[in-house]
Amino acid sequence: MSETIRMPQLGESVTEGTISRWLKSEGEPIELDEPIAEIDTDKVSTELPSPLAGTLERILVAEGETVDVGVEIAAVAVESEANEAASGTSAEATPDSAADKDARAAEWPVAGTEAQPTSGGAGESASVKAAAQTGGNGGALKTAEELRLTRSSPVVRRLAAEHDVDISALSGTGVGGRVTKKDLLAFVEGREEAPEAEPPGLAEEREYFAPPESGAQSDGKAAPAGPEPQARPPAGPGDRVVALTSMRRAIATQMSRSKREAPHAWTLVECDVTGLVALREANKAAFREREGVPLTYLPFIVRAVVESLKEYPVVNSVWDEDGIVLKKEINVGVAVDLEDGETGALVVPVLREADSYGLVGLARRTHEAIGKARGRKLTPDDLAGGTFTVNNPGSLGSVVSTPIINYPQAAILSAEAIVKRPVVMEEWGDAIVARSMMNLEVSFDHRIFDGGVALRFLNAVKRRLEAYGPGDDLG
Repeated sequence: MSETIRMPQLGESVTEGTISRWLKSEGEPIELDEPIAEIDTDKVSTELPSPLAGTLERILVAEGETVDVGVEIAAVAVESEANEAASGTSAEATPDSAADKDARAAEWPVAGTEAQPTSGGAGESASVKAAAQTGGNGGALKTAEELRLTRSSPVVRRLAAEHDVDISALSGTGVGGRVTKKDLLAFVEGREEAPEAEPPGLAEEREYFAPPESGAQSDGKAAPAGPEPQARPPAGPGDRVVALTSMRRAIATQMSRSKREAPHAWTLVECDVTGLVALREANKAAFREREGVPLTYLPFIVRAVVESLKEYPVVNSVWDEDGIVLKKEINVGVAVDLEDGETGALVVPVLREADSYGLVGLARRTHEAIGKARGRKLTPDDLAGGTFTVNNPGSLGSVVSTPIINYPQAAILSAEAIVKRPVVMEEWGDAIVARSMMNLEVSFDHRIFDGGVALRFLNAVKRRLEAYGPGDDLG
């Protein structure tokens, strides 16, 4: 008996996925819940556990191919008894009915699932804003918003927002009239290349004031032709082109958007963590044995950040054209480096309500989040809702960095490597002493607050980290 596995919906707003790698080949046996493929979306990269046990009969979607949620991606020859329980799960993975889709489209926020200051934030098209203002299940929502959601993927919608394009007005070449990324980029390129109409009289004015053409001299003789501008050369002999993964594209889009939307500024303070180093060294072995997780510096940093965000709530905010939105929840994202191919990858799992955990709880939460990230077990929900981000390049030896804000958040903190340096200790009569020092930087959106606030926040983090000593309680 043959049954099919379909592309799952990895998050409420995810409408498609890319098979980045098959972990099983045709003819191989597979167990229930055994990972069979790696799937990339614009939000997450994760392994797909098999909902069936049996033999992988046919692979229906090739590596690198992107398909909609619910599309059959593999056929499995199953043993009916082994899959009686799994068949219910498989049936649940079938595409939603039209009624279900309509209901979910009406429930989804107009701005998608990315964190937004308000439903009418920057980047939405006029038609989508109008749909948002009608509310409920009115005609505007059905004609604009449902078209936007059902006729495009999250990647296309994000690009449309960046280029201020109304997706509902485009003709799509994809299946069922879906607007593809190529459709959108072609529209944007055509719009940029189209000459704008000149105001009356501008052509005559330009001709009167323009200098002689480059091909003519003042005496009327033709001037020697100069070198023509060179187009960007394609890949030359010996060059290699590294294919872009869905995650790489998502990172590129998010980083470009952050630098374009938020005027970045950054500042740095030095932090003496000699006492913290002594505390960790004295407790790390017993802590691992007792708690089952390693005692790293990261939970100390996150805890100091959380307490400092309470002191300076404007750092835990987002920009909106009508005002600065101070976030009630403190959800700290932790940047995790993944050794994924030549370009690497970066994901930011979120510790929700980080202010509700003590040091031990944060140690467990950060360990779990990093493990899920590196094991490709994250879901879109694990990455959503962050209000502030902590970056830890010091784990790779960095001593200074200028991180890019995880937009639309207001700021991001980088904790650098702890190194021993000679420090003049005024309280010890200007004695020069070897101390364990760490640089802390914060990049911030200068629209939201200024350098004074950033430095006061950084110094609050510094003060808390410097307060640790070897005899402190880890509770």
